[in-house]
Amino acid sequence: MTSPGKKRWSQRVTERSTALELDPGVFTYEDPHRIAASLKRSAEGSRRRKAGPFRSAMSMLCFYINRAGTQLPAAERKRLEKAKQELRVLFGKVRRSSRRSRRSSRPK
Repeated sequence: MTSPGKKRWSQRVTERSTALELDPGVFTYEDPHRIAASLKRSAEGSRRRKAGPFRSAMSMLCFYINRAGTQLPAAERKRLEKAKQELRVLFGKVRRSSRRSRRSSRPK
């Protein structure tokens, strides 16, 4: 049996992350753009993050999605996946469609 302190470590990370000062309830916002904008603001304002602002913000969002696992309702997952796209747009990161297309465009 696991101890009560070990059961909710991921919740503590989300709530008390020292790398990013998250707005309370940021992952429950209805608007994906608002989620992305809040994460961007937190990541850019942090002095304790180990990676760049984009990677820090994306990591926190992915962490939340992954830790929720199968417990995350489909509608909420879709909203958070949309927030990932919004985050890429806000940081000016364009996602490549696939590795195959990148390889085929290389000169030989």
